[in-house]
Amino acid sequence: MLITATELKTNIGQYLDTVSREDIFISRKGKIIAKITDPARDKVALLDSLVGIAENVTLSAAQARAERLADA
Repeated sequence: MLITATELKTNIGQYLDTVSREDIFISRKGKIIAKITDPARDKVALLDSLVGIAENVTLSAAQARAERLADA
């Protein structure tokens, strides 16, 4: 959803309810200046994007940490 900064100021309660369902982009003078998003949904989307990246990994947490530190 794209709204103007003035619309946000006028109807902030409505947009705070809306942000749980979709991201809101805020514009001023025709340029997007900000994005309001539900922080919980962003975390879920990030985790979903990582699913399947590390298939067949058999390292323990300690082994992964040691390997990461060795690469540093």
